[in-house]
Amino acid sequence: MKNNSSSSTHFLGLLQQSKRGRLKIYLGMSAGVGKTYRMLQEAHSLLQHHIDVQLAYVETHNRSETVALTKGLPLIPRTKTFHKGKELEELDVQAVLIRHPEVVIVDELAHHNIAGSKNEKRWQDVVDILDAGISVITAVNIQHLEGLNAIMQQITGIQITEKIPDQLFKLADEVVNIDLSVDELIDRLKAGKIYEQDKITQALQHFFKKETIIQLREQALSTVANYLDQKISDSKLSNLKHEQFLACISSNEKIAQMIIRKTSRLASYYRSPWIVLYVQTESEQPNKIRLDKQRHLINNFKLATQLGAEVIKIKNNDISAAILETVRDKNITTLCIGKPRSNWLNSLLGNQLLNKLLKNIANRSIDLVILS
Repeated sequence: MKNNSSSSTHFLGLLQQSKRGRLKIYLGMSAGVGKTYRMLQEAHSLLQHHIDVQLAYVETHNRSETVALTKGLPLIPRTKTFHKGKELEELDVQAVLIRHPEVVIVDELAHHNIAGSKNEKRWQDVVDILDAGISVITAVNIQHLEGLNAIMQQITGIQITEKIPDQLFKLADEVVNIDLSVDELIDRLKAGKIYEQDKITQALQHFFKKETIIQLREQALSTVANYLDQKISDSKLSNLKHEQFLACISSNEKIAQMIIRKTSRLASYYRSPWIVLYVQTESEQPNKIRLDKQRHLINNFKLATQLGAEVIKIKNNDISAAILETVRDKNITTLCIGKPRSNWLNSLLGNQLLNKLLKNIANRSIDLVILS
């Protein structure tokens, strides 16, 4: 792991190399590890190096040490909005664009914006700021990565609704893991440095259970390790044949989500483009499937797009023919499909779709990945 001084110096170097917006992400295994604290430390360091840095949105959670670090740092006021009778504050993207500092600090990357905002989610605000040539330092917890959503629900027992696409990590110039030992984090919680006293007992019994934190820490470490590995190997991979993934989905919501997320993780690991294909047969025309299925299908197209996929929809009653046509036209190297519902041996012997795919890709250097 990088110490804060060397990390700040490296990011300072990146700022001086180019005028385009740079993105730095502080990643943590949970609340309370010190992401915001480290961002504020870096803001002070950049200010000392005469970099025009502004706090665009910082969430201190009234932690005294964090509040103290905000002092002396320039601030772009938040925009205030009334929603359901309450005055709420949001990141003022327009004010950031008008002020146009060199760097802005934007906390809570996975935050959902108030209804009626220009963008639905804060990560989209960050992309707008980067596109304007302003660099961003931001922070997020590991459980908010879209590609890890199913795993995170298993680990935490909680449905995570605030998510960011894994694609943001491809945009990032730096990803820094803010790491603590599990015992250190729990000690911070018990000392009242993360939540108020009335929330500590409940937190220890749920999200901050030792076994949960251990798994979250492993996921955070693994994610940053993969990011660094990809950065190192990018130059080597540029001279090699690129993988091209094709994920085949149906209107089945849960299976389609699983295929999309797992293919996204594969494509992200190989730094490769990927496509999501939906073949609409006669029986799946909009007037023949339920409205809730249509809605789920649209949501899955949106999910795929957010995760960086190209989405292709084809009308064809011969699903295997449509898949093979796309494989040929798009130079696909890896085909990803869901596991057939029937017994595996029966599927190999009798599943027409699988048989046809196997026969046609066997001699074409195409890998078939069956996701379960």
